[in-house]
Amino acid sequence: MSKLISKWNYPTTVRFGAGRISELPDTLAATGIKKPLFVTDPGLAKLPVTAKTLKLLDDAKIAYGVFSDVQPNPVETNLIAGIEVFRKGKHDGVIAFGGGSALDLGKLIAFQAQQKRPVWDFEDVGDWWTRANADAIVPIVAVPTTAGTGSEVGRAGVITHEASHTKKVIFHPRMLPAIVIADPELTVGMPPFITAGTGMDALAHCLEAYCAPGYHPMADGISVEGIRLVFENLPKAYADGKDLTARANMMSAAAMGATAFQKGLGAIHSLSHPIGSLYDTHHGMTNAVFMPYVLAFNREAVEERIARLAAYCGIKGGFDGFMKAILKLRKELKVPNTLPGLIKGLEMDKKRKTLIAEMAIVDPTAGGNPVKLTKKAALALLDQALEGTS
Repeated sequence: MSKLISKWNYPTTVRFGAGRISELPDTLAATGIKKPLFVTDPGLAKLPVTAKTLKLLDDAKIAYGVFSDVQPNPVETNLIAGIEVFRKGKHDGVIAFGGGSALDLGKLIAFQAQQKRPVWDFEDVGDWWTRANADAIVPIVAVPTTAGTGSEVGRAGVITHEASHTKKVIFHPRMLPAIVIADPELTVGMPPFITAGTGMDALAHCLEAYCAPGYHPMADGISVEGIRLVFENLPKAYADGKDLTARANMMSAAAMGATAFQKGLGAIHSLSHPIGSLYDTHHGMTNAVFMPYVLAFNREAVEERIARLAAYCGIKGGFDGFMKAILKLRKELKVPNTLPGLIKGLEMDKKRKTLIAEMAIVDPTAGGNPVKLTKKAALALLDQALEGTS
């Protein structure tokens, strides 16, 4: 019984369903936000879906500011610029609107705008989060427009430390959004590539959480159903972006993955993070490239668990059948089989490979891998992802 010790938490209030973006003014009132900063990315800022959302605020006579200087993999420069806009506009809360990058940066702005210490002092290491002034964190309303990261129900944000090209996880319980509006209609405009990449990110979250060691049966159960939803709905959402049922189920799977990975992540993420920070790749698509290589590496530790998972998902053949299903899904979504397929003209010398392996083994997610990720193992997995071999 000594191993049956764990710590659990679950998401915040989620207003889920088509058309619920219309409740944004009411949601702000419920959280006490009177003058929000609307944080989104530069591409989304130009789209009609954003204009329609901002019109809701205009019609409700809510004063707001807009910040959209957000890179696909946010860096400290983005955060500093966002905080400057927040302070200058005397805002009292944040609407984080978009995919993982906008959600993470919006949460980080709300967290960091009134702190006295550098953001790096709050990295998700031990109890560093207790260094923060919790009372200075302003409320957040999260509105996801993709179905992947699940950052809308998370208590952390990921930001790249530019000097070291390292992704850092900044954590605090109060970074959890006060209310989430999960409206699948907002995801209808996602192009197929983003649908595939974000969907595979949700799958990676669920799969790695399920495989992570430790006692968390509720996270395991959420992971398993999230995986089933991805297999059943991601191909449909990819083939027909207007399929609202598939879009809604993928939005659920994304939130489920982010809820479940409180149990842990693993080598898929710890290898993807340095690739993303060094080459600015799409995080979910990078996860998708590494997924089968890491799954094979972990086989000895997870084969029985994967067999149970396959049975629940209606996949025959145990571990091998599940692996075939992953490869089939990747092919259907046009996921590259190798990193050079994802990054055109990619060449890596021994020095660069060593750097990536060293970054991977110290990434916070590496500790959740069911098989210890050594530097040698990370190098081998990287070579497999470069060459398409296993």
